[in-house]
Amino acid sequence: MSKHTRQVRFKYWFDNYVSKGPLAMINGLGLFTLVMVILFATILWLSKLHPNTDDNFNILHSIWVNMTHVLDPGTVGNHEDNWPFQAFMMTVTILGLVVVSTLIGLISSGILNKIDELRKGRSFVIETDHVLILGWSAKIFTIIPEIVLANENQKTGTIVILAELDKVTMEDEIRDKVGSTGNTRVICRTGNPIDVHDLYIANPFETKSIIILDKDNENSDSQIIKTIVAIVTNPQRRKEPYHITAEIENKKNYEVAKMVGGDEVELILSDEIISRIMVQTSRQSGLSVVYIELMDFGGDEIYFMEEPSIIGKTFREVLFAYHDSAIMGLQFADDTVAVNPPMDTVFKEGDRVIGITEDDDTLTPNSPAVIPLDESRIVYTEPAPQRKENIMIIGWNNRARYVIKELDNYVAPGSVVKVVSKFDDAYKTIKKLSKYVKNITLEFEVHDTTDRETLEDMNLGEQDYIILLCYENYYPIQEADAQTLITLLHLRDFTEKRGDKYKIVSEMIDIRNRQLADVTSADDFIVSDKLISLMMSQVSENKFLMKVFEDLFDADGSEIYIKPAAEYVRLDEPLNFYTVVESAARKNEVAIGYRILADSRNADKDYGVTVNPKKSEQFTLAVDDKIIVLSED
Repeated sequence: MSKHTRQVRFKYWFDNYVSKGPLAMINGLGLFTLVMVILFATILWLSKLHPNTDDNFNILHSIWVNMTHVLDPGTVGNHEDNWPFQAFMMTVTILGLVVVSTLIGLISSGILNKIDELRKGRSFVIETDHVLILGWSAKIFTIIPEIVLANENQKTGTIVILAELDKVTMEDEIRDKVGSTGNTRVICRTGNPIDVHDLYIANPFETKSIIILDKDNENSDSQIIKTIVAIVTNPQRRKEPYHITAEIENKKNYEVAKMVGGDEVELILSDEIISRIMVQTSRQSGLSVVYIELMDFGGDEIYFMEEPSIIGKTFREVLFAYHDSAIMGLQFADDTVAVNPPMDTVFKEGDRVIGITEDDDTLTPNSPAVIPLDESRIVYTEPAPQRKENIMIIGWNNRARYVIKELDNYVAPGSVVKVVSKFDDAYKTIKKLSKYVKNITLEFEVHDTTDRETLEDMNLGEQDYIILLCYENYYPIQEADAQTLITLLHLRDFTEKRGDKYKIVSEMIDIRNRQLADVTSADDFIVSDKLISLMMSQVSENKFLMKVFEDLFDADGSEIYIKPAAEYVRLDEPLNFYTVVESAARKNEVAIGYRILADSRNADKDYGVTVNPKKSEQFTLAVDDKIIVLSED
């Protein structure tokens, strides 16, 4: 025999029933109402209280009368001369008021709960061919506009975001910082990308591509690897390979992430790539503008295209087959990529041409049958011998060692790299690096790098270029960026007032802080996560672009160089770009643009940089102007 009373057991049963939610309550209330109506209908029929007690008044009529009184209290005023009937129906009506009021409350509560559930962003996404962004960081405000631009030539596009933030908060931030997304819909869902159940909400199985953002913490790499595992090992995963783009900071984690994701994931080693970009842009004036042009979806971008009409032609011939596009390499039938391959490489069936062009439909051979070369404008001169350089690194973080190693790949033997930091713990790393570098001599000094008088006494005018690194290992992000900004403003002021000629490349961690330090020329470039964001956007649209970027940023491959125009063509004489392409091809280089020094401070003219000019248009190059080429040295 149970030791609990019926009242206790009933309360326990009722609590469990109520916990099932509004729908169960509505069903229970409906059943209670039906039983109540049938019970009172039976009593009314058997007691013959109804005025119409003739043979036509049956149980069905009685049920109808009771039901109308339950649902419509206004019917209680009928038959005022029959008080027993009125009293009986008053009872039914009062019970009906309770039932109907409760029902309305339950329905309202259910609707409000459903609205709240939808606002929480937990409903399944029914989309196909969408771009799925997993995670949330400042990079998202660069990635979304780039994908929107990429979707402009499509009827519609969809971006789905799954992050551990409130859905409404995400939507408000995107609306505030991105603005209109045109024909691209942005759908936000709240959830943990590592959780398989939460991941299911965003429907990764029917995506066009997946972008995994870093977590802005020291465990970012491990979180990204877990997210990759959650996608590729999901029991419900699709048969077709995924197209995943992710960022890895530490090179030690690269192999693990690649082992997990295989060919389905393209990994961007952010620390190494940012270090390489800083070194390359610091050494070549205007290179930063070229990188931005190639990485964003505004203007010209890199496209791949099969073209049967050029099968059998050499790469040298392919360079001249395109009037409106700058050819930079080939993708072979086995999916390997070659940037600036040997000029006698033959384009075969299944190969794809890689070109810089306005859109994918403009990468078509459209040069005239007779190429208008001007042989008289072509010159050949030996490049100037490499000279020793003086370089200063101001600031310190974990990327500094990559920057120093990368510098050692480019500079002439005997060059000096002086590191100046507020903190002396960098000395151990520099002492260790000194044993491995071949071309540079490392020096280290401890100074307050934000103090103007200290900077004035550091003989900055003797430096060829200065690299500013953030103190992100020592300060919070905003304070680290503030320290860099103060030093940058001092250096800019020195170049204006004292006439110092060094180039400046600085680093900002937060993309938003980059806007505070507005760039004044192509010699003054700010490296930030924006470049990584642009690269992730590009690779998410075409995974093979990762191989192109790896080649461009690798010291052993063909890179972008900005060389004196006098090494290729005659100066101060009109010529077309076909002639420049021919001159560069004779040196086994690919010309993709030029730079006019007179416009180096004109932002409206891209600081004098022109990438992918129309090859037949005439222009004139002066003594300090440059040619932009792909070359191995």
